[in-house]
Amino acid sequence: MSASEVTAAAIAARLSAAGLRPRVEEDTQFTTVEAEVPDTLSADSWREVLDAVADADRFGLVATSLNGRTLWAVVRKTVPTTRDVGGPGYQR
Repeated sequence: MSASEVTAAAIAARLSAAGLRPRVEEDTQFTTVEAEVPDTLSADSWREVLDAVADADRFGLVATSLNGRTLWAVVRKTVPTTRDVGGPGYQR
């Protein structure tokens, strides 16, 4: 498991422990963790949720009158590097 997968899984686990139901989606460049946030979430639970998503590269909250509140967090996947990053014509 890569470092980004471990981070996303840890965020999801912490959100779950705070009473949310996280969804994890994989993309080629990042992993997204989303969870619906109920109106009844306590202040202490909000602190736990914010502490959890603080480990992400980006996070936010989308709130609409139609769909409620969705918390999201994005963890970028690391790109493997090689010794020949610049290619054969690269000047050093």
